[in-house]
Amino acid sequence: MVADEGSSPSHSKPVPSKELTTRVLSALVMVAAALLTAYWGGWPFALFWLAAGIAIVVEWTDMTGIEPRRLVQAVLGLGLAALTLLFLLDAGLWPSLVVSLVALAAGAFAASGAQMRVWVVSSFIYAVPIVLVPPMVRAHPDLGILGLLWMFAVVWATDIAAYFTGRTFGGPKLCPPISPKKTWSGFVGGVVAATAGGLLVAWIGQRYGATLPLGFSGIAALSIVASIASQVGDLGESALKRHCQVKDSSHLIPGHGGVMDRLDGFWAVCLIVLVLLPLAPTV
Repeated sequence: MVADEGSSPSHSKPVPSKELTTRVLSALVMVAAALLTAYWGGWPFALFWLAAGIAIVVEWTDMTGIEPRRLVQAVLGLGLAALTLLFLLDAGLWPSLVVSLVALAAGAFAASGAQMRVWVVSSFIYAVPIVLVPPMVRAHPDLGILGLLWMFAVVWATDIAAYFTGRTFGGPKLCPPISPKKTWSGFVGGVVAATAGGLLVAWIGQRYGATLPLGFSGIAALSIVASIASQVGDLGESALKRHCQVKDSSHLIPGHGGVMDRLDGFWAVCLIVLVLLPLAPTV
């Protein structure tokens, strides 16, 4: 998630040092866990993202007030766990589709009311890319850990640069009805930084004999698209929180809110990668 920006250079409220320290320490722990499990790959990496997906389902269903909540969360969590197991066993597409449909049907059946069933289905669909795409990229012969590092770099650069650029330059608001503090200057700063970050990852990878299935111009273009998608994903999650009248998706991560708050932008990039994965060997 792109952090909220200050309204202008002269009126931005400084972040209290204790809060900033908490945010930085939490971010360092999350980054270290993501990078370490990415290095390991396999089961540790898949389980890391399964935990993230289950947390997303829990936060989504908590925010939207689905009942019976724990039963629905258990059903959807088991469905995500089954998808992870099938991926690790290389079971193929059809078993995963069957498991997804069964989990969706069981979760929707358990929920009370038509609107609640819509929230159940949407929570599971939202969580699936987070659970499956990072392990798929890590295991992909043409992407591997370099593809993951590109995803991380684009999202993290967007997040950090949008925050500091917005606080420094201020200016017109990006989308006041949804997120009053975000600015167009932050948006542009995030896109520029993401493009530079994506190209840097590709360049370093090439120096060490690893390449992505795109030239530098293609990587720059895709980094721009991914950064824009990341910021749109952030706004989408903000709109959901505004609809549910909550400030954060949860209080799981000190200084940051919930898992959805941290992965909304990454989710959007996962969606783009999921669409492009079948093309990766031939791009």
